[in-house]
Amino acid sequence: MRVLEHISIYSDEAYYSAFPSIVARPDGELLVAFRRAPDRRRFFAARHTHTDPNSHLVLVRSHDQGRTWTREPELIYAHPFGGSQDPCMVQLRDGSLLVSSYAWMLLSQDGVSQAAAEPRWQVYGWPFTFLGGYLMRSTDGGRSWQGPIIPPEGDGQAHYFPGVPIPACNRGAMVEASDGNLYWLVQRSLQSRPRHTLLGLLVSKDGGLTWEDRGIAVADEQVIFNETSLIQTPRGDLVAFIRTDRFADHGAVARSTDLGRTWEPWQDMDVIGHPYHAVQLPDGRVFLVYGYRHPPFGIRARLLDPECCRFDTPELVLRDDGGGTDLGYPWACALPDGRVLAVYYFNQADGVRHIAGTFIEVD
Repeated sequence: MRVLEHISIYSDEAYYSAFPSIVARPDGELLVAFRRAPDRRRFFAARHTHTDPNSHLVLVRSHDQGRTWTREPELIYAHPFGGSQDPCMVQLRDGSLLVSSYAWMLLSQDGVSQAAAEPRWQVYGWPFTFLGGYLMRSTDGGRSWQGPIIPPEGDGQAHYFPGVPIPACNRGAMVEASDGNLYWLVQRSLQSRPRHTLLGLLVSKDGGLTWEDRGIAVADEQVIFNETSLIQTPRGDLVAFIRTDRFADHGAVARSTDLGRTWEPWQDMDVIGHPYHAVQLPDGRVFLVYGYRHPPFGIRARLLDPECCRFDTPELVLRDDGGGTDLGYPWACALPDGRVLAVYYFNQADGVRHIAGTFIEVD
């Protein structure tokens, strides 16, 4: 593999733009969805945060295989209670689009005082509380969106406020498997250990309109699991690429050979970075891309065998010119001419957070 070219997809100094995903439409159009929020440093904030009461989900389009992009983003959704996060966009075989996301709500001063007195209630920065996940659906190429679709919460899910459910969520790609069902590994925290996250499995048999909870899929007593992307191999295995915590930033991988009924013990990929996105190429191989939040900051990738059995393959450095840890969250798609386009958010010299991309040639 080799890097061909870097491109800018969307940049506006008034906004903090981050957490993109990309799909290639059947007609060749490319869609990139991302989270956009005001750049609070323009209003005397000391730094950026990943939660904002005005963050919302938008998309831009390219009609020339990524050379140029629409200038004005189109709105996907703005959560009425607060900040919308990480639009994870996938395309189903019928051409419909699903975007999974989640949200944070800004607390009142009274809410802050009450939450601070209860350690299992999580408060972030502004301060916020977590509202859980939702999905948006489009059947016209992203021109209009239906939703939000609210997924179930898992059994034993920790609640931050009494009586307020926490619908399932995940940052990463779900997969439409060979049986036509959607499989989605979601982050879950149990009431008994609210700050220790593991992975549960949700399954949809109707294109994401309704979801069934299949229980806990991947868990560990010490290692924390979250942001996960799924693929299905030619053999039919579901393979999960998992971000970890308390594990020296090593990625983990988990596998199911029976469409999620059971899962083999998770393994250390011995790959440093997060989070991961995997895309299957026309020849069956898998392009795995991930952020690298260590000096030199940037984006990296590997090429895996079709069944994802080995991970000790050469690492390709896509970018090593980042301006700090606040970058990454890549997502990739295969283009008709054989190239791969990886999109991500980026900054240089601690500048504007923007959506960028890299074209890669695959041997």
